[in-house]
Amino acid sequence: MRSISTALTLAAALSLTACATAPSAQRPSTAGASALDTVLQRGVLKACMPGDYKPFGFLKADGAYEGIDVDLTQSLAKAIGPNVKVEYVKTTWAKLMDDFTGGACDIGVGGISVTTDRQKRAFFSAPYMVNGKTPIVRCADVGKFQTLAAIDQPTTRAIANPGGSNERFAKSSYKQARLTIHTENLTIFDEILAGRQDVFVTEAAEAMVQQRQKPGLCAVNPDKPLQYGEIAFLLPRGDTVFKAFVDQWLHLSKATGEYAAIESRWLR
Repeated sequence: MRSISTALTLAAALSLTACATAPSAQRPSTAGASALDTVLQRGVLKACMPGDYKPFGFLKADGAYEGIDVDLTQSLAKAIGPNVKVEYVKTTWAKLMDDFTGGACDIGVGGISVTTDRQKRAFFSAPYMVNGKTPIVRCADVGKFQTLAAIDQPTTRAIANPGGSNERFAKSSYKQARLTIHTENLTIFDEILAGRQDVFVTEAAEAMVQQRQKPGLCAVNPDKPLQYGEIAFLLPRGDTVFKAFVDQWLHLSKATGEYAAIESRWLR
């Protein structure tokens, strides 16, 4: 009987030790409260945004942000708490992941493409838009650049912005085209209009907005993108509580028509 009792005591001790040292699969990466609790206590939702990507997030000359993701984050903040405000943290596409994982903000917004590289370092919300890669060119050249093979020619001057999925797409897709990485996202379209570059492949939503705002530019088959893509919000890795809340808010926003009204305001 004594040996059995001793064995049971040792087993219990080992079990307690294992429970104390084993990592929890549900524990947020911050090893503390969920970002949801932090935002509630702080009264501020900090959102990292590059601010150079219409129609999702654009920093205006007066310092205010506008776009689909601006309206959506305002809605999310109200869902978290009636007195919660949004504070936008300026970043760049090249610095987005480092700023986000470094704790500069609670959520990443502004037209962020879902990629497996980003998924290694963070969670994504449920995607809220399908938004594949689409070329934008001078309208006179639409017939010339109908396919990726037609774009990837030695005579093509292709352009891309650094640090995001557009650069990754360009570098992985072009074997012959002459690629220029242009550091100023907002002037890429002027480079094409001026005839210094021929094609920029970006998300369909941006291509459609730019063709409306810059006569002479046309999106090439935006309803049939060169590559499938989704847009979502960037969330802290491991924070299942915050992800569940954001996903539920997004689901209700779509079910009530709020999301459709926001999207229509900026895309139609």
